[in-house]
Amino acid sequence: MTKKRKRQEDFQKVKLKVGKKKPKLENETDTTFKTKAIQIPEQLKEDGVLPTQNRKLNIKDLLSQMHHYSPGVKHNALLGLKELLSQYPFVIDAHLSSIISEVAAVFTDKDSNVRGAAVHLLRFLASKIRAEQIAPFFPLVSAHLSSAMTHISEGIQEDSLKVLDVLLEAYPALLTDRSIILLKNFVELISHQQLSKRLKSRDKLSWMLSVNPNRRVTSQQWRLNVLTRLKKFLQAVVDGSNDTEDEGLQEQENSHSVRNPICISWKLHANNQQHIQLFESGGLRPKINSSFRLRSLTSVMDSAEKGLFSAENLKGFIEIIIPLLIECWIEASPAQSAPILGNLMESESQQLMQQVLSIIHLLWKLTKRHDETYKMELWLRMNYLVDFKHHFMRHFPYSLQDTVKHKKKDLCKSNKNCMKSSNNIDHLLLNLTLCDIMVSLASTSTLQTDSGWLDMIRKFVTDTLQDGSKLNSKQVNRLLGVTWRLMQIQQNKVATEPLIRAVYTLYQQRNLLFPVRTLLLKFFSRVYQKEDLRTQRIRSRSKVLSRWLAGLPQQLALLGLRNPELSNQLIDIIHSAASRSNKELLQSLQATAARIYDPLEGTLVLLPAEAQRRLVQLVYFLPCLPASLLACLSRCCIMGRMSSDLAATLIGILHMRSSFAGWKCQVQDNSVNDVDYFSFLFSTLLGFSREELTSLQGIRGKPHISQTQLSPIRLYLTDLDQFLHHWAVTEVICHSLSTIPSQSQCFDILQTGICKYLVGLVVIPDSTAGSVLCAINKLLDQACIISENLHRFLASCCYSLLYFLLTIDREDAEHLQKRDMLWRSCISALALLPRLLRLMLQSLQVSRICREELPVVAQLLRLLMQHGQLRSHMITNEFLVQQIIKDIMTLKSGEVQEQWLTDLHYCFNIYLASHPQTPGPINTVY
Repeated sequence: MTKKRKRQEDFQKVKLKVGKKKPKLENETDTTFKTKAIQIPEQLKEDGVLPTQNRKLNIKDLLSQMHHYSPGVKHNALLGLKELLSQYPFVIDAHLSSIISEVAAVFTDKDSNVRGAAVHLLRFLASKIRAEQIAPFFPLVSAHLSSAMTHISEGIQEDSLKVLDVLLEAYPALLTDRSIILLKNFVELISHQQLSKRLKSRDKLSWMLSVNPNRRVTSQQWRLNVLTRLKKFLQAVVDGSNDTEDEGLQEQENSHSVRNPICISWKLHANNQQHIQLFESGGLRPKINSSFRLRSLTSVMDSAEKGLFSAENLKGFIEIIIPLLIECWIEASPAQSAPILGNLMESESQQLMQQVLSIIHLLWKLTKRHDETYKMELWLRMNYLVDFKHHFMRHFPYSLQDTVKHKKKDLCKSNKNCMKSSNNIDHLLLNLTLCDIMVSLASTSTLQTDSGWLDMIRKFVTDTLQDGSKLNSKQVNRLLGVTWRLMQIQQNKVATEPLIRAVYTLYQQRNLLFPVRTLLLKFFSRVYQKEDLRTQRIRSRSKVLSRWLAGLPQQLALLGLRNPELSNQLIDIIHSAASRSNKELLQSLQATAARIYDPLEGTLVLLPAEAQRRLVQLVYFLPCLPASLLACLSRCCIMGRMSSDLAATLIGILHMRSSFAGWKCQVQDNSVNDVDYFSFLFSTLLGFSREELTSLQGIRGKPHISQTQLSPIRLYLTDLDQFLHHWAVTEVICHSLSTIPSQSQCFDILQTGICKYLVGLVVIPDSTAGSVLCAINKLLDQACIISENLHRFLASCCYSLLYFLLTIDREDAEHLQKRDMLWRSCISALALLPRLLRLMLQSLQVSRICREELPVVAQLLRLLMQHGQLRSHMITNEFLVQQIIKDIMTLKSGEVQEQWLTDLHYCFNIYLASHPQTPGPINTVY
């Protein structure tokens, strides 16, 4: 076989026949397969641990979508996160770390919608997460914020300011901890570095404003946006300072500070049981005068950790930012303003100038937080005073005409009023901020050098205070701060009196806002305290200040309850001046005292308890306490519109002002007349005025009257609150009466008053009857002689009170609380005055009463016989008791003997009949 034939055998072609299947190849792959359903019910169930939102996505699913390449998926994930966390707030605490890290990571996302959704979610989270919760993760948030602020994309930079707004509002303290890094970011947002031409070495670079035409807003608007945030950031740094250096007058938001007065008990202090620590300077944070200073914790920190609280860091930042701010000022100043029609450019310029000055003002505040404040002020003056005078004071004061002088006349005429109403406040605040900055660079030693621009500022401040315009609290705060600084620079009366007069002109305006009125009061109070310290050496008081002080009591009387906070401030100032014996104020307070302490509409009864306490303390400083004023004070004590403790304080103050206080040194003559003082004590003891007692005489029947046929006195039942208040005041009155040296004369005066005003009345309040008995028990001694009229009156009071106590219903909880106090006063009086008990027993003529009152009389006799203090007196009056029992038996003869009568027989036999002095015929009664 040849080779060709053999090759053909190897590659023979297979012939296929019709109708036959094609044979399978040796290397054929079988592609057939079978399928079966796979059931995974556990995965189809909803997760019972992690809640889901409307799209059935839980927190892990949403966080995982934050890494998706699609902006739409990330946007929907952020929206889903906000929806989920709104429905299930507890998820935030469980996944706080993951949420914060994922949300912060999209601050630099390329898509603007994603960044906008991230800002909205961050604002929502800030309202739910506390500062201490987010503090461990805040370095990560701050790092992402810094990355966004320094990003090459203009849109990311713009959105980073929105993130900064949220963090400044929610976590200012945490944000300011990284102040050095963020401040550099602020600088880079509006400027870029450039080699300084003045310096030959290339080590130090200067900064210059940058212009980016690719931004959606103008360069001036962008700088305004950045500087606005920088101002807020610096404000947070200033607010976070722990030091409380005096910056003139603080903002009104910080004026409502809570005072924690030291409660002193003079009794404990006198017995060496309470120690009182005295400080050289008072206030909320007392300071002890010492030449030593403790080293602060910031001294052991790194320079970067101390931030702007380091003098080195602060100087470095000032050297960078001040030239940039001056450039911004030059671009926005009136001399550089282009004659463009419309309000937009002018409004932005005004706002930019205001932000420039506000930032400088805050930096000036930070310079005063350091120990070497004088050196820092000297450094600022040497480096920036010339530039400030050249650029800032060149067109001072800035007004509306400066910005619109290039406009057409007809346009100015048509829009003049509108622009004044909308922009005038900005111009005033701008001028005041500039004044505040400039006066901080001046001092007494530089007065001659700076007299030119200081006179400009002094004239502007005086004109602003006197022009009668309505000012808000922020403007007034700056205005008064500048005024105070000017008064410190030039302290002679020729310079300070016009400024005080100008402030007083503003103070006299009507309808001033409460924050404005508060700032003015603080200013005058501070000036007065400063002047009071100085006039101890040089007696030259300001006439305007004396006039202001003299008007305070009248303002307090007119104010009433319309503004309790303002009333409190007036009271504090009046108290401070009164304690310093200011003649003009004390005279005015004396003239207005009747209106302040009026029992119906006076300031004392209208204000809250704390203000009432301060007003009561002012009584001590009044030069004279006439009878009319004491009558008002008595009514204030008994009307219940101030607490019983405060009434006790008032009574104690009047006692100290009286001649019975036992002062060893000479006291003020004729401050409280003895007769007027006794009238005050007696009127307060009664608890009701003569007119009120007269009106009570016409009341008849229950539930207001308790009446018995055996006593000529009917009791008027007072309310429980009124009774308890009157009883507490009575105890203080009795204590004051007991401290008077001549007790017999004091008792005679009390006896005369009772006989004159109470004896003969038919209806007497139960509290008055009990108070009279209490006073008698306190003052009675062997030298006292009681008249017959008083004996009979007291006997009638005792029986009326005892009858009332024995007939109180068990369900009458209000009157049941009176029982112990009234019972003790009655029993004490009966024990001290045997004749009183005899007269009361003689009045028990049971033949005149109805049968329903017999059990009450029997119960009274049993209680009197059982009482240990009265047993000897009851034995003495045994015959009267025996006669009363006989009369009761006569009325009950022929009837079934009741249990109360059996009890009466038993007590008589036990306590009286068994006594050796008991006569024998008593057995005939039974």
